Amino acid sequence: MIKREIEPIIKELVRGYPALALTGPRQSGKTTLAKYVFPDKPYVSLENPDLRELALQDPRGFLEKYRAGAIFDEIQNCPALFSYLQEVMDSSSEMGRFVLTGSRQFGLLSGITQSLAGRIAMIQLLPFGYSEIYCGKSPGLQETLFRGFYPPVHDRRLNPAAWYANYIQTYIERDVRKMMDVRDLNMFQRFVRLCAGRVGQLMNLSQLATDAGITHNTARAWISILEASYIVFLLQPHHRNFNKRIIKTPKLYFYDTGLACWLLAIQNADQIMTHPQRGALFENFVISEMVKMRFNRGAAPNLYFWRDRAGNEVDVIIEKADGLVPVEIKSGQTLNSDFFKGIDHWLELAALRQPSHAWLVYGGEENHRRDQTRILSWRDLKLLNDLL
Repeated sequence: MIKREIEPIIKELVRGYPALALTGPRQSGKTTLAKYVFPDKPYVSLENPDLRELALQDPRGFLEKYRAGAIFDEIQNCPALFSYLQEVMDSSSEMGRFVLTGSRQFGLLSGITQSLAGRIAMIQLLPFGYSEIYCGKSPGLQETLFRGFYPPVHDRRLNPAAWYANYIQTYIERDVRKMMDVRDLNMFQRFVRLCAGRVGQLMNLSQLATDAGITHNTARAWISILEASYIVFLLQPHHRNFNKRIIKTPKLYFYDTGLACWLLAIQNADQIMTHPQRGALFENFVISEMVKMRFNRGAAPNLYFWRDRAGNEVDVIIEKADGLVPVEIKSGQTLNSDFFKGIDHWLELAALRQPSHAWLVYGGEENHRRDQTRILSWRDLKLLNDLL
C-alpha cells in the first residue's frame, strides 16, 4: 500500500473524538486507508444491500453488534443511523470508536451536523498527491496530467482513458440518481464535459446553462452535485483590503486532471502538449495539489485568486495569519518576463501590507529566484507545503 500523508492527522484526531468521518470522492482510497489505519475494527459496507436493510430496519440492534466500534463504509446510505450513533457514543467516553466513510457530502454532512456535531472529526481524502506516488521521479509533465491521481490507475496500472470512462459512467448512474432527480443522464454528462472545457475560467453559470441547454437554476444545482461528489471545486476571489474594482466570481477547477483530460476527449499524453487547455490543466494540477496539502493536514483550504476588472490577475493568493502570499502558475518551460506581470502588479498594490515572498510555479525543471519571487519547478511542489 502507498503510504498516505493524511495518516498522522487521522491518528491524532481519533485520540480526541469518539468518531472520525472520512469523506472524499469515490475510489480515492478511503476504505483502503481506514482498514490499514484501524486493522482491528470490524469493517461494515453499507453498500451491501443486506447489511443496509438490517441497519435501516433495526438500527439499535444493528449498532449493538458493533458497540465496541467499527468502520461504517458509505454511511450516507443509512442516514437513520446517525441519531442512534449519538446514543452509543454518549454512553461511553472512549475515543476513536467509530470510523465513518462517505463519498457524498450531502448525506454525510447533514447527518453529522444534525446528530453528531462535537462528537466527530472530519477529514477529507482526495486522490493521491504528486509526492505520494512519484517522490520527484515522475514521468513527464504531460503524462502526469494525463494519468491523474486516482489510486486504481496507479495501484493496478490501468489504462487511464478506460478507467475514467468507467468511473464517470458509474458515478452518473449511482450517485447522480441518488442525489437528485436527473432524468436525462446524457445531458448531465454533456454538462460535466462543458465544465471540463471551462477549467481555470470564471464560472459563468448563465452561459454554461445556455451551452448545456438547461435552466440557470438547473446549472446551479448540477454544480452543487459535482461539488458534493468531489468532482469539481470553486476557487473564490480574494477581494479584501484592495480597491472595489475586483472580480467577485469564483473560478472552476476539477479535483483530478486525469478525469478532466478524459472529459476533454484527450486520448493520450502527447496531445496535451498542443491542446488549447494545456495551460489550464497545468494550473488545475498545481492548485489541486495545494488543496490536497491542506486537507492532508486536516485544514480547510486557505486559497483564493485575485483579479481586477482590467484583467490583472494572480492565480493563487494564500491567506495566512501573518499576511498574503501570491502564487503565479505558468505551464511554459522557459521563463520570460511576461510570467511576472501579474505578481509584480499585485506586489505594487500590496506594498503597504508587506507580503511574504511571492512564488512562481512553472513547467520547467530548475528552481530559481528573481527579486521577491521564488521560482519553483512543478516537480518540487512539496516545497509549498510550509506556506499552506
